Amino acid sequence: MAPRDKEVYFAKLAEQAERYNEMADHMKNVGDEGSELSVEERNLLSVAYKNAVGSRRAAWRIITSISNKETSKGNADNAAYAKEYCGKVESELQAICDTILKLLESKLIPKASGGESKVFYQKMTADYYRYIAEFTDGDKKAGAAENARKAYADAAAVAEKELAVTHPIRLGLALNYSVFQYEVLNQPDE
Repeated sequence: MAPRDKEVYFAKLAEQAERYNEMADHMKNVGDEGSELSVEERNLLSVAYKNAVGSRRAAWRIITSISNKETSKGNADNAAYAKEYCGKVESELQAICDTILKLLESKLIPKASGGESKVFYQKMTADYYRYIAEFTDGDKKAGAAENARKAYADAAAVAEKELAVTHPIRLGLALNYSVFQYEVLNQPDE
């Protein structure tokens, strides 16, 4: 079995075992090879990172809520502990997002040959910048939001030219772009 095939197989095993961090590592290795991913590989990459980051996004929301409740109850010590723990989750989120964004921007987007792949990867890029914008604030949030906006716009431009209006990737892009505008930019009318 070729090394690439072995990495893909391990990613599938990791998915079945719900070990998404390892799945992401295996798919990163496939992406790092520098050649274009197949549709199956692209989907495995997406599932791996979506699940790796998804559990941490949920944890961040829960811990942030607890921190806010502790603050409102006047429990400053507990609020500080929750905030400290939240920082750990934020570091993990940042590391995962940085890893996939680097892979997308340095390897996958430049190698994407078809419109479907280009839109898929640009949408992924935008999504991970959106995730960063969710848990950061100040200049970091503004920068992540701007990077997300640009990536969504770039993906939309390619999608309009190369994908049917009913194409699932184009529809997913429209949905995620609208979520971004509503939740991150606070523009519910866009």
